Amino acid sequence: MSERVENLRNIALVAHSGAGKTSLAEAMLYDSGTIKRLGRVEDGNTALDFEPEELKRTSSISSGFHQYSWKKHTVNLIDTPGDQNFFSDTVSCQQAADGVIVVIDAVDGIKVQTEQAWEFAKDYNQPCAIFINKLDRERADFSRAFQDAVELFEPKPIILQLPIGAEADFKGIVDLISGKAYVYGEDGKAQKSDVPADMQDQVDSERENLIENIAEADDELIERYLEGEELTDEDLKAALRSGTQNRIFVPVLCGSATSNIGIDFLMDLIVSALPSPLDRGPKIGKDPNSGDEIERNPDPAAPFSAYVVKTLADPYAGRLTILRVVSGTIGSDGTFYNSTREKKERFNQLLTITGKEQKPATGAGPGAIVAMAKLKETYTADTLCDEAAKIVYTCAEPLPSLISFAIEAKNQGDEDKIFTSLVKLQEEDPALKLDRRSETKEILLSGLGQIHIETAIEKLKRKFNVEAVLSTPKVPYRETIKKKVRVQGRHKKQTGGHGQFGDCWIQMEPLPRGKGFEFVDAIVGGAIPKTYIPAVEKGILESCQKGVLAGFPCVDFKVTLDDGSFHAVDSSEMAFKVAGSIAYKKACEDAQPTLLEPIMNVTVTTPEEFMGDIMGDLNGRRGKVLGMDSAGKNQVIKAHVPMAEFLTYAPDLRSMTGGRGIYTMEFSHYDEVPAHIAEKIVEEKNKENEK
Repeated sequence: MSERVENLRNIALVAHSGAGKTSLAEAMLYDSGTIKRLGRVEDGNTALDFEPEELKRTSSISSGFHQYSWKKHTVNLIDTPGDQNFFSDTVSCQQAADGVIVVIDAVDGIKVQTEQAWEFAKDYNQPCAIFINKLDRERADFSRAFQDAVELFEPKPIILQLPIGAEADFKGIVDLISGKAYVYGEDGKAQKSDVPADMQDQVDSERENLIENIAEADDELIERYLEGEELTDEDLKAALRSGTQNRIFVPVLCGSATSNIGIDFLMDLIVSALPSPLDRGPKIGKDPNSGDEIERNPDPAAPFSAYVVKTLADPYAGRLTILRVVSGTIGSDGTFYNSTREKKERFNQLLTITGKEQKPATGAGPGAIVAMAKLKETYTADTLCDEAAKIVYTCAEPLPSLISFAIEAKNQGDEDKIFTSLVKLQEEDPALKLDRRSETKEILLSGLGQIHIETAIEKLKRKFNVEAVLSTPKVPYRETIKKKVRVQGRHKKQTGGHGQFGDCWIQMEPLPRGKGFEFVDAIVGGAIPKTYIPAVEKGILESCQKGVLAGFPCVDFKVTLDDGSFHAVDSSEMAFKVAGSIAYKKACEDAQPTLLEPIMNVTVTTPEEFMGDIMGDLNGRRGKVLGMDSAGKNQVIKAHVPMAEFLTYAPDLRSMTGGRGIYTMEFSHYDEVPAHIAEKIVEEKNKENEK
């Protein structure tokens, strides 16, 4: 059965791509004896990066899960992606952790994704520790990395260790609580040693700082310290645990994952200072019937409840659903109630995830992260529970899409297969959005960046054997009119036997933006019989799907049918439908037709130093800045920008801000295209229509 809740730790490793999270996880698994040799990301043989797309890019594109035992504790590791393209997965999987290790690259410092992951930890109220990695690399600088953390992060980071040596000479650490030095051999084993003489003054001064910082977590301790009493290591460790878990400060450790230096101390800190599910206390959810808040304690005897943090789609093994148990216990098979979808579902096997492999589990209790195979009705962010004690948890939303591509099958006959396969990929990655755009007859695939979309296309080929081609989406322009006109639509055709006759007069006038189409029957005295009036409207509606300028749908106009004539024998619904169509085309040509374009609501969040560049760029894209706000250390710009100017904004923003700017956009409204731009669009579209 499951381990005791107090001996369980769920830890997410977070940072920007390339900071060394996967290498750190590898070293922890190796030091705990879980794996027998230390793999390297560059060699493509680590326990947590195994998808072909990850091996190709030598970076994580999906959160990896593994567990190890250390000092009678079970630790579930979640190795999250650090690339902006795959960061939605980080948000979803990070919520399953009780504590977070923020990895800082001692060479490159802190990048935007590390800051974002830190913000998520704050949102989830997760205690954190910092591990300054890569101290054995050229240009590594412990002090600079720590100073960056102090400037960017709250609560305040506090140093627990100092490095011995730098760059190629980095060989160990000084533990400030015990005041002892540890030097590491090539086997990753630490030998106790004397503090180097040239470091003694720094160690003494940093130890004083540390004691002051730690004592702040405990009023009694600070009093004893101020009275000059010597604090024991045990006093300090208890206060370190309390201050870390209450987010009063963040302990900072250091080392090198690839050289296996300092990893054992980090593993000690995880079990001694970071929280168990029991320390985290109850989780709040809602009663699905009343909407009232209810809570579930991490108690094995409480009613079962869990939430889904990730789904893996495999065309052969079926779907694999990864969930975090909140309360109660679950056996190796049975049924549960999905309160998000209001459905009962059966599962036949419970699994523990160890990298790319899954091992059968006999059961799971509070805090456990486990998987179920081949569930049919359950997806990421769903809540599972006991039907007799229903609850729904609010889970992290996928990050909003930033870039869209039109996608089509490379080979004829794969059109339907491409859509169904993409739907399956969406189950695995909810940050992918799929849409059929009727105006342009395109399937749109949207995601967090170009690499995100390209990776999805690679997976499509590998998992479902479907090849796809990407292109820039067409902008769904519309047409409208600017003045009121009155015209006649007359259709007369004489053939052998019955002829065709339909005659109508219509007034056509513009409507306010977004009002669509309005039809008014103002016929009096039976000038057109009532049975033919809907046919006139139908003729106009069908014709307005193609405007007179460039064939875009015509919108926001009102038609009043006010006169006409008919023939007792030759008139028919078809004849009046044609008459309506003729009247519409005539009216459009006379009523100053004009082109409309979609305008997007755009929000750009950026550090202040890039504000000038971004404002200038938005103006260059015909953007209209609506206002600015500050959010912490960043500035937020709100603007209206034409969609046509914003299709490739993601890479441009990244290069302008060094990857530190982020944006969201959503459709706002349609507006008139400036005349000189409209001319070019109409010309291009008409050339295309002629082909």
